[in-house]
Amino acid sequence: MKFALPRIPRVVLIPMIVACALFMENMDSTVIATSLPDIARDLGEDPISLKLALTSYLLSLAVFIPISDWMADRFGARTVFRGSMIVFMLGSVLCAFSDSLAGFVAARFLQDIGGAMMVPVGRLVVLRSTTKAEMVRAMSYLTIPALLGPVIGPPLGGFISTWFHWRWIFFINVPICIVGLILAGIYIENTKAEESPALDVPGFLLSAISLSLLMMGLATYGRGLLPVSVSLGAMLIGAMLLALHIRHALHREHPILNLRLFCLPTFRAGAWPAATSSASASAPFPSCCPC
Repeated sequence: MKFALPRIPRVVLIPMIVACALFMENMDSTVIATSLPDIARDLGEDPISLKLALTSYLLSLAVFIPISDWMADRFGARTVFRGSMIVFMLGSVLCAFSDSLAGFVAARFLQDIGGAMMVPVGRLVVLRSTTKAEMVRAMSYLTIPALLGPVIGPPLGGFISTWFHWRWIFFINVPICIVGLILAGIYIENTKAEESPALDVPGFLLSAISLSLLMMGLATYGRGLLPVSVSLGAMLIGAMLLALHIRHALHREHPILNLRLFCLPTFRAGAWPAATSSASASAPFPSCCPC
């Protein structure tokens, strides 16, 4: 007797593939929180110093989220999504084999580069493969598993560190990434923009440096990781560069961060994921737009 596997609709399958990647990335952002004492003991460092591993996550988000949409338009959403999973998997393996604080933070930063690209590009994949009538259903399959990641991360990290070894926290990402790479290659189309504008290099550099300095200053202020003057200086310089970036973005046709989206009522109402849109989001704006 032959048994036929049920046919899963694309409106369910593609969001679930992306949701697994988002779940893994969101979980990994919090899973080491309860494992820091064990990691610090193994590396011979002060647990407070390992706060740099969490700060590197914020820095990678600040640098690489703005450029993710441009890369998806230029190279294809599937290519970038799978590439980010490979980077995430490679970073996870390097984290597991790290034997020093510097190596662990560098590997963590590399891992978070892949995570920073997976999140916006994964949402873009779902948006481009789903009709308007199916959007709410698709977003529910995408959002609910991803929201479970930060909840499961801390207890899972504590469980693995207590009963096994903290390095297994990162090894478990490898089979998940391999399955995700296979499924994404089969079911996700490599959609890309017909005409992609040139990369806004000045805007990218300004946004990357300014947001990185702001994140670093806010994350280290008053925590003993850096002198207070350094944290305050980073925040001040970051704010100044961010002001220059805003001025640059408002006078460029295809900026890396499209600030004109704030003129749209739906965006102001809470459509924050659209903030990373660049060329593909350059839709006509109301004539009364103050931007």
